[in-house]
Amino acid sequence: MAQRDPVHPADDAARALARGLLASARHAALAYTDPATRTPGISRIAFGLADGAPVTLISALSAHHAALTAHPDCAVMLGEPGPKGDPLTHPRLMIQARATFAPRADHPTLRDLWLKTHPKARLYIDFADFTFVRLTPISIFLNAGFGQAHRLTPADLVPRQKGRPPQGPPLS
Repeated sequence: MAQRDPVHPADDAARALARGLLASARHAALAYTDPATRTPGISRIAFGLADGAPVTLISALSAHHAALTAHPDCAVMLGEPGPKGDPLTHPRLMIQARATFAPRADHPTLRDLWLKTHPKARLYIDFADFTFVRLTPISIFLNAGFGQAHRLTPADLVPRQKGRPPQGPPLS
């Protein structure tokens, strides 16, 4: 007897929830591979969107900078438990991604976008060791609560414009 897959394909409600989690997230958990030990590591990172695509701002002094330089495949988890109830009932979004360090020429544009949602970053954003990293989604898993798991594609994260089909992420 074949077992039914408990993970559902994306639907409009799942897409809307995932987009909402992306838009509201100001930090995330970043999973990476430690280049020295080849074992998993995890860091809390600042998180945001640039033209709808996930980005972070990190220091070259951080362990995850060296890790992403050596092994750009990573994962981020977004979503915070609410103030009450079981934290596992609150929605969370897991994104497997590939990290790409943004060229310094992109820094002014990304800086302006970043400071709109991370104003305290003004204290360090212009330090020479800080750089923006684009996190290009590869696969997405939304856990919207018990019995509400969905597989999404990168295109599912891009809001639809009226009269136009969905497009892929604008940053690559």
